[in-house]
Amino acid sequence: MNIDFKHKICFVTGAAQGIGRAVVTAFHRAGASVAFCDIDAAGGEELSASLPGTRFYPVDVKKEKALLAVMDDIYKTWGDVDIIVNNVGVSLFSPLVETSIDDFDSILAINLRPVFITSREMAIRRNTPEGKKRFGRIINMSSTRYLQSESGTEGYSASKGGIASLTHALSISLSDYNITVNAISPGWIDTGHYGALRPEDHTQHPSGRVGRVEDIANACLFLASPENDFINGQNIVIDGGMTKKMIYE
Repeated sequence: MNIDFKHKICFVTGAAQGIGRAVVTAFHRAGASVAFCDIDAAGGEELSASLPGTRFYPVDVKKEKALLAVMDDIYKTWGDVDIIVNNVGVSLFSPLVETSIDDFDSILAINLRPVFITSREMAIRRNTPEGKKRFGRIINMSSTRYLQSESGTEGYSASKGGIASLTHALSISLSDYNITVNAISPGWIDTGHYGALRPEDHTQHPSGRVGRVEDIANACLFLASPENDFINGQNIVIDGGMTKKMIYE
């Protein structure tokens, strides 16, 4: 997408691989200064080396102080954060009777809580009359599992449903800031094995194919565009039409 983000500063969580990697790449190509974090140090360092000017932070987002330290360093280095893409997430599925309370809490601590932490920090940093006038965008990565499930996905589904709800709550709380808050709910997005997919994997989708990471990255660019300030509090499903398809077995 031909959108110019020169002079804009973007922070992406969970970006060493998959969708996050594509988001970092897209914003970098669009001219933004991009910082990102991930627990995968090797993958993050490799991506940062391939995109000159980006800043990578190895961090476990479950550790609140570590995540806030990352944001503090970005503010000290670049002076601001204009765009936050809360992408970090884990897909940990297990039978309900084998899922411990700690397992459930851990998923929420990785997938859901960082959305609140980064959004709250952005608001705190801009909680002045002048700060509230500055351009801002928050994009949160939910999932089509916020509204449909398979067995053994309680923690993941709860976290993604929480992100969808937190998104519209944040959009209202930030209504007197110049910050829009939206979510994206990807469906089946292949993150590295596209050539190995079966024909039926593609044809079951009304769009005729499985999604690519670039489909989500392009949506992030669109939502972050300064011209799109009237899209706010929304959860945009990008799934090739699958959630609209009636299926009987």
